[in-house]
This record gives sequence, C-alpha cells and structure tokens, in this order.
Amino acid sequence: MTHPDVAPTEPHAGIDPALYRETLGHYPTGVAVVTGIAEDGLPAGMVVGSFTSVSLDPPLVAFLPTRDSGSFARLRTGATFCINVLAADQESTCRRFASRAVDKFEGVAWSPAPGGAPILDGAVSWIECTYEEVRDGGDHYIVLGRIRDLAVARPSLPLLFFQGGYGRFAPPSLVAPSHPDLIHAVRLAELARGDIEQLSVEHEVDCAVLARVGGDVVFVLTANRSEEPTTPSVGHRVPLVPPLGSVFLRDAPEEDVTDWLARAPGQDDATREVFRRNVDRVRERGYSVSLMPDPSVDRISLMTDYSSTERTPQHERRMKQMIADTALLYEPDLEPDRTYHLHSIVVPVPVPAEMPQIAMRMSGLPADASLAQLDTWVEALSRAASTAAARLCR
Repeated sequence: MTHPDVAPTEPHAGIDPALYRETLGHYPTGVAVVTGIAEDGLPAGMVVGSFTSVSLDPPLVAFLPTRDSGSFARLRTGATFCINVLAADQESTCRRFASRAVDKFEGVAWSPAPGGAPILDGAVSWIECTYEEVRDGGDHYIVLGRIRDLAVARPSLPLLFFQGGYGRFAPPSLVAPSHPDLIHAVRLAELARGDIEQLSVEHEVDCAVLARVGGDVVFVLTANRSEEPTTPSVGHRVPLVPPLGSVFLRDAPEEDVTDWLARAPGQDDATREVFRRNVDRVRERGYSVSLMPDPSVDRISLMTDYSSTERTPQHERRMKQMIADTALLYEPDLEPDRTYHLHSIVVPVPVPAEMPQIAMRMSGLPADASLAQLDTWVEALSRAASTAAARLCR
C-alpha cells in the first residue's frame, strides 16, 4: 500500500543509474554459476547474482539473466540447468565464468547431475532444474525452474557480492563496524566508483580504493580488468607498517612518520632510514610505486588470514614478515633507459583533513614497463584521484 502522506511517482521517473547501483549494492547477494549442456553437447555456464527461491509447492527457483546474454542463449538450448552455489574460496571460479573466455570450463572440474547439467567441484550446493517458464522482465528475463534434484555438497560459507566486491558471510570489512573512518571511507569510495571503473577499463588493469582505518589499510572498492586479477577482495586489510603505506604519510606531520617507522618489525636503523627516504620520495613524486614481489608467496592468502575475524597472533606475524621481506621493492630508483615489472602504483586522493585518508591503487600492470609508460599510468591515476576528490568535496 502507499503511505497516505507520500504521493506515488511514475515507475521510471528520475531514476539515476548510478544511484540505482549504489542503493541496491548495499544489499549483499549470493553468487552462483548456472550450468547446463547446450544442444551442441558442450557445457555452458554463466555467473548470476539474482538466484532466488520462489516456491516450495511446487518446488520452484528463479534467476534473472540479461536479455542479450550469449551464455544464457546457449544454456536455454539445453533441457536442464544446474544452480551451483559458490563457496567463499571460489572467487577465481566466479571470475572464470564471468569472463569472456571461449571455453569457461577449461581447467574446471565437474561431474554431471542426474539430468546431465554440470555440478562444479567445490560448490556449496547444487540444484538441478527443468525450465518451467521464461518470462519478460524488462532488460532481463525471469527464468523459473522446477527443481528435479538438489544436494548440499560441501557445507561451507558461500561467496557473496557486496558493493562491487566479493566476500564471505562474515566479511572482514565488518570486523570493526563501529569504526567511523571505515564507514565514512566506504561512502567516499562509492562516490569514486565511476572513476575507478573507467580507469580499469581504459588501461585494462586492476584498480582499487584504499582507506587508512586505524592501524590498517583496507580495500574498500575494487575494479578488475587485467588478464589475471591481482587485487584483493573488498574488506581485505593489511597492517600500516613500513614499507607499506608511505603514500598516506605524504602530508603527515613528523610525529606520524615517527610512529609509522616505529612499527617496522625487526628492522635496523639503516633500514628505517630507507623507509624515511621512501616517504621523502613519495612526497617528491606525488605517488608510491613498488616492484613485483616473489610470485611464490601467496600474498592473498596471508591477507585473508590477517583480515579474518578469527585472526591469530601468528597470522599477524606472518603478514608483517611478508611486508618486511618486500622492503627493498618500494620507491625504487627509476632510470629512463630501463624497464620495470611493477606491482602497484598508489596515489593519494586529496580530501580535507576531517575526512578519512583514501588513495587509489593500480595493479595488474604489464611487465617490462618503461618510465614513459609509468608516467602515463601515474598521470591517469592522479587525474582520476583529482576528479574523485572534486566530487567528494562538493
């Protein structure tokens, strides 16, 4: 019913697409992969965030693919489809099926459901259906499926999509939900979403918004368009200890720099002087840059453990040791006649002092980059940061 004091509005009047995405982005959705065997006998699949239960009697579920989805067009040629509810550790599988890869099943283990549709290994649960009805839903279809078989294959936390990033049921970003800087930083990051996504698309790299929250740096927004995404999930955090985080000290008073240096785990005076020099270089250059670390170290797993609500002192020690081991990779000497395999570029977003400190990060960069290419990336990232700052400060 309509509230008596509120006049009804036209269905589409004044709906801003950006506001629409921002508003609905505050509702976390589960992530599933719909699979089937197409009429050509080959498996087909697509990621959906719109899967929902509909009815118990009869047993019906639904999902909403876009009308122009090629993946759904192939799925529709099959007799059955299977909803695979992804687990929290299956983000890579999700990204595989969300990509435009010719064969999304390459390297993906699966087994057939009773009706033949693929059940992905590692999924939390699966639900195989026949097509009950496909209805018009604006720019989407509403696909109703009648359940024919289902099972919980792996009791585990599901993968969630929330505010543009993937996470789990107890997301790390909610470890300290009452921290005002974190809440404010997430709101600021949402206003910069368009700038980050455009930058990621234009340069085919990964981009993120980082926020300084207490003694940590938190990933509060991500956009991944590199060939192999390298950005941690939204909510991942790392400790603000040298050599990491010097970009947040660009305009900081000396006492903040001293406090930051004191957090360096097990470093001698000479190394701390290197870290102080790093701050000076960031102040001079206007950005922070780091070289590619040892690829054998699983940095994402260490960040996940550190960000977990079940973090232990051992997780914290391992994370800080990993950062300490990369000490010489930050703020390197840059020579015009050399090329570099860069890990990340970070620029501060110039916001008023009363706002939480945030920065924009670019990673997933091609190897063997020249200094001229670095300058191009820095210029694009700095321009996006300035544009976002102007929007945030209105």
